[in-house]
Order: sequence, then structure tokens, then C-alpha cells
Amino acid sequence: MAPPILKLDDIRLSFGGTPLLDGAELQVEPGDRICLVGRNGSGKSTLLKIAAGQVEPQSGEVFRHPSATIRYLPQAPDFDGHATVQAYAEAGLGPSDDMHRVSYLLEHLGLDPMADPQTLSGGEARRAALARVLAPEPDILLLDEPTNHLDLPTIEWLEEELMRSRGALLVISHDRRFLERVSRATVWLDRGRSLRLDRGFEHFEAWRDSVLEAEELEQHKLGRQIEREEHWLRYGVTARRKRNMRRLSELKTMRAEHRGHKGAVGRINAQVADGRESGKLVIEAEDIAKSFGGAPVVRGFSMRINRGDCIGIVGPNGAGKTTLLKMLIGELEPDSGAVRHGSKLDIAVLDQRREVLDPDETLAHYLTDGRGDNLLVNGEAKHVTGYMKDFLFQPEQARTPIRNLSGGEKARLVLARILARPTNLLILDEPTNDLDMETLDLLQEVVAAYAGTVILVSHDRDFLDRTVTSTLAPANPDAPDGRWIAYAGGYTDMLAQRGAEARETKARASQEAARTQPEASKPPASGRDASRKLSYKQKFALENLPGKIEEAQQKLAAIETEMADPALFAKNPDGFAARAKAHDVLKAEIEAMEAEWLELEMLREEIEGR
Repeated sequence: MAPPILKLDDIRLSFGGTPLLDGAELQVEPGDRICLVGRNGSGKSTLLKIAAGQVEPQSGEVFRHPSATIRYLPQAPDFDGHATVQAYAEAGLGPSDDMHRVSYLLEHLGLDPMADPQTLSGGEARRAALARVLAPEPDILLLDEPTNHLDLPTIEWLEEELMRSRGALLVISHDRRFLERVSRATVWLDRGRSLRLDRGFEHFEAWRDSVLEAEELEQHKLGRQIEREEHWLRYGVTARRKRNMRRLSELKTMRAEHRGHKGAVGRINAQVADGRESGKLVIEAEDIAKSFGGAPVVRGFSMRINRGDCIGIVGPNGAGKTTLLKMLIGELEPDSGAVRHGSKLDIAVLDQRREVLDPDETLAHYLTDGRGDNLLVNGEAKHVTGYMKDFLFQPEQARTPIRNLSGGEKARLVLARILARPTNLLILDEPTNDLDMETLDLLQEVVAAYAGTVILVSHDRDFLDRTVTSTLAPANPDAPDGRWIAYAGGYTDMLAQRGAEARETKARASQEAARTQPEASKPPASGRDASRKLSYKQKFALENLPGKIEEAQQKLAAIETEMADPALFAKNPDGFAARAKAHDVLKAEIEAMEAEWLELEMLREEIEGR
């Protein structure tokens, strides 16, 4: 095992009250790919800042290898003192670093090197900050929510860039798909302490649940042991005094441990307020168009949205996602065409900038609209502090100004207000920004179970795949020209359909080229068939691979069912590890077989001229 290049040991930090970090540990070795996960407010960003040297712990040891270069990406970059984006990015370079890499990164991130960094949008600021930390190719890269405000093409580019890099990576993110791709180990920060799983994020949630169940079982056993010792104290045969005092001391220790145990942070307990049923037609857009400065953002777009639909809108920044959304809900008039709304619509909007929040307003006043200490939820009066606790806010926060909340807490507050009011049309513009994964899970459940209609804009691929019934995307994502296409299903379904369209377009182009080719230059059909055909081995693989893939998928499903049993890890950790290893091997085999089958199928189509 290589010696660590970064090590945090027994880190403790408190801002008064319950310690934020209470003996947390972290070790990074060369080439590590670690994701740091935990609830909002659990101390993830603080621990990352301690690793970067931005914050000093109250106690504990911090070791950074003297020769290791470390670069830290904060959630809010500081552009003070930099006249241009290029100057800001170059400030992250060391004396021996390649200056040309800054130009490469700024070009691939779509940034103007001479732009004033103070004028950048949220997404542009995040890309500039990424260029600054990626340019020196550091030994350790510390990234705090790198995908926030990035569009999907940039997120996918960043994934590839990180997977190619040789340095170690420690990243905080709410984007499940991103973490699954870039991580090979997971550190869970929970109740001030850290636990490490030497596997990527895709295995984290099953492992976390098994750890919590084992912890609950251990506490149950401790409680029973305390009961037995108390019974002995009252009714047992008196032994030697020294022995009795020892057992009494042990009982006091067990009681203190049992009382001092902090259980897992509770789960958000939320229900959607039932709204009245809207008409069957919710929104109908007919040939709408919108341009800014002569550049079309939306053109020739028509769509009918019915009650119960869940529509996702995706695309690169600047493609017009928010413009299209605002035209659909009536906040922006189209240049041409018409938008018609159905009857009985009660709309709720979760805006990506949380502009509905007044920073001077208190949480209680915001939730109740200033109408006392109660609010109506599904027709029943509920005290505001009780409702806040359902969303993991403490009662003492009721009179706290909203400005004191973190980004994740603000998102949770807006969500709490929306869910308390009866609605039948939810508009969610980048709802996953700043949310922790447990709140994301809640939002997914809310959207999936919502009886009304949902329109959402998101860059979170996993969230889209789990929620939407159809996806709107630019017809040309590389160079948006205002044309939008509706695809059935989520983001992955959209990519699959686009891939099929691309193959069909290529095949049609080949056929057209063959038809227009002069007869004299065309090879004889028999000669073409004789020179290009599938071998026996390829034909055999093409016919048999689907069956093998299906059989392997059934085995994979059986393993996943076994691993989903929370008791497996607690009772048989070696068995859990063996199944996890078999799961990874089988998954890789399935991916390889699918890739081989797709390649053979495309070859067959090309040979047959389809």
C-alpha cells in the first residue's frame, strides 16, 4: 500500500452545541478516487476545507505530503483581483506548469479568456473555477459540488477529464451518476464521524443501510444487557464487594454509552397536499417561436401536455430551456404562435435561484405567510414548528432569518412550502441544486407519486431517469438552432433514441450515396457480398449473445436481490463482499457482451445495406 499523501486523523470541530466533526478521519493515497457523502450540514464542506488548509480544526492531526500539490474548488469562487478569466485561471498554475493547458481548458469549457470574471453567470463562474484547479494537474484535487450549475455536456466532459487524470480525487456532489462514474471509494460523514467503504458510490446506499441496521441491533443488545445488569443489582446474590463495585461501574458506563448514542439523522417526513383535479388538457403549444438578438431560441415548437404527464427539459446552457419553460407556463410571450392553458390550474414553482425567498423573512413567517403559528396541510391545521421538524429543521430555527440558511436548507424550505399547498401543476427549474441525496430521494418520490402534472428542467441524469415520462431536448445539442424534439422516457431513453436516429441517418445517407453513384463506379453486387459478409463465428455470436445477456442479467438481478437484504452485511460481511465482487464482474461481462452485439449488429446492417 502506498503511503498517504493526505491524512486527517481524529479531527474535531464545533461551533457551539453539538460538535460538527467529532473524531473524523480521512486518508488519501496516490490515485485514489474518493467521494465524500453525507447529509446537508454534516460537515462535508468543512472537512474538505480542513483538507485544503482553508480551515483549522480545534484538535486532531493534519498531514499533507510536502511535495504534493493540492487544488481546491470551493462552491463560491472568489474572482477579486483578476481582470480576466485567463488571469484568474493562470493564477492556479505553479512555476513549472504548462501555460497552454489553461487555453485548452478554457476552449473546451466554452469560456472567453478576456471576459471579466465578475460578469460571469453561475455556470460560467463554475467552469472558470474548474479551469483554474484542473490546469496544474495537481496530485490531489478537492472538488466541492463541481457539477452545480453545469449543463449536461460539460458534466460529461468533466467526467472524462477526471477519469483520465492521474492525480487523486476527493469530491462532494449530489449527482449520483457523476459519483458512480468517477469514484472508487466512499467516505460517509455521519454524526461527526467518518466511515470508509473501499468501493465506488454505486455500492454506498446498500452498505449504509446495512451499517445503520447493525448499529440499531447493537443498541438493542446494549439495552437488553443493561436490563440484565439492573436485574442483577436488585435481585442477584451478593458477591464480594469488589466484584459488585466493578459491575456497578460497568453498568454506569453502559448507561452513559446508551444515553449518549446519537441515532441516525431522521428521514424527511413529507406528504403532498392534495389539489383539485385539473382539466385533461394542461398546456397546448402551437408553433411557438422566440428569438433574442436575431438568434432563434425556440422555433416551430408544438406540444400538447395532458394531466399526469411528467416532462423533462434538457440541453446545454444557453439552449433556451428556461425560455421554453416560461413560455409554456405563460410567464413569457412567444414572438409567434400560441400557448393555451387548460382549466383549474393551481401552479407551484421551484425556481433555481430561489428568488421567492426574502432573506430577512423568518422561516415560520415564510411557511405560514405571516398568518400566526399554524398552517393548513391537507385541510388540517398544523403548528409550524411541528411541520418544520418533518423537514429536519429545528424548532429554534422558526424565528431565524432565511439568510442564515445554507443552499440546501433554502431548497428544503421552498420544497416544504410547495408541498403544503394544494397544487396540480409543479414547475421545477433545476430542483436538485444544493439538495442532499436524502432530500433528492424525497423529491423523486414526490414527483413519482404526484397526481398532477410536472414540468422540470434538470441536469441530473439519474433524477430524470427516475421521474420523467418524456424528455424535451434540442434537435442539435452541439449547436442549438431553436428546434426541440420530444422523446419518450428519461434521459437514458433519449440518448438511446438519438443513437438509433443517428444510425438510421447514416444508413440513409449511405443508401443515397449508393443510388447516386455512377453505375460504372459501383462494384458488382456479387463481388460486394463475397468480399463483405459475416464470418461463421460472428454469425454464431450475433445469434447467441442475446440469450447469454439475458441469462447474465437474471443472475445479476438475483445477486442484487441478495445484496439488498440489510441483514446480509451485518451477519455475513465476507458473503456480502463476495457477492459485490461477483456483481462487478458480471456487470462488466454484460457491458462487454452488449457492446460486442451492438458492433456486430451494426456491421450486419452495413453489409446488408439497411
